[in-house]
Amino acid sequence: MSTVHLITGNVGAGKTSYAVALADRLGAVRFSTDEWMVTLFHPDMKDVMDLPWTLERIDRIEDQVWKIIEQLAARGIDAVLDLGLSKKDHRDRQRARARALGIETKLHFLDVDLATRTSRVNERNAEKGESFAFEVTPEMVAFMEGWFERPEGDELAGAVIPTSR
Repeated sequence: MSTVHLITGNVGAGKTSYAVALADRLGAVRFSTDEWMVTLFHPDMKDVMDLPWTLERIDRIEDQVWKIIEQLAARGIDAVLDLGLSKKDHRDRQRARARALGIETKLHFLDVDLATRTSRVNERNAEKGESFAFEVTPEMVAFMEGWFERPEGDELAGAVIPTSR
């Protein structure tokens, strides 16, 4: 039976790097919202952040991702979802989609302090290396501090919480 691995953590926690390493280790297929957004929609983005516009496109991406996950699961191949998953209801929707297909899920929570995450974001912005999809501004980091909902209680049952991040 295949598993869908849900990667969550606040901006700069190292989700993409972790997802890449996990997919490699498991022989899984990784899906990253940032990569799809940049490729499919970045040229159409407005100068000012438009959250409803962005979320609607993320929903479209996820619909396509789940069509592929269904095919992977039929072949016994795991999927790693690097979709941000900042809100509990977003994580719950992914679990429900997996459950509807008879696929197990495992949450991976990257719990990293703000100072470390801010330093990582600044470094990633400067280096524009492999995990760079777009520049994350200080305003985006501040927004995400209020947007992100930490997994708690039952949601953490069976979760993987790496300690060396």
